[in-house]
Amino acid sequence: MDLTALMIFTGALLVAAASPGPGIVALVARVLGGGLGGVVPFLAGLILGDLIWLAAAVLGLAVLAHTFHEAFAVIKFAGAAYLLYLAYRMWTAPADAETVAVAPRRDRGATLFLTGLSVSLGNPKVAGFYLALLPNLIDLGHVDLLGYAELAGLCIAVLSLVLGGYALAAARARALFDSPRAVRLFNRTGSTLMAGAAVAVASR
Repeated sequence: MDLTALMIFTGALLVAAASPGPGIVALVARVLGGGLGGVVPFLAGLILGDLIWLAAAVLGLAVLAHTFHEAFAVIKFAGAAYLLYLAYRMWTAPADAETVAVAPRRDRGATLFLTGLSVSLGNPKVAGFYLALLPNLIDLGHVDLLGYAELAGLCIAVLSLVLGGYALAAARARALFDSPRAVRLFNRTGSTLMAGAAVAVASR
């Protein structure tokens, strides 16, 4: 792809990714409630969801996405349900600075990855960017396999930068307070944000 198209895509994605939505709220809530442990698979799930929507846009699968709306709805509600479960775990977690108050260790990686993926796939903000806005910014009809790889690489880089920045900022805020009272406050703040993200995902 030509440099202009890649720059347009990068700028638009940077603005869209940086604007808070259900994915960022869920990410920040998770870090506030449980620290950075297990955040990588959650981020990987969020990013993979974007790559799937990007592929759908490049392949012209917007009609298919509407056709299988029920399947996407199931994914969306499954993700919202697990976010509510995480919110409950955060709210009821002990006020111990060493406690990771989110998911059991045995299923943390795979489950958080699938949660991030379901949040991204069920997020209308993400779908709207790739299926509605992106075709108006660049000519997707001339994007070949190499072009998709270039867009996907930029997508991974931009989202890693933006989402990683949000995660580190949330972790820094959490690290400023290590008393049981502060941990309880962060757990319950994270729980409230996580529940709000679940409602946002499910209601759109």
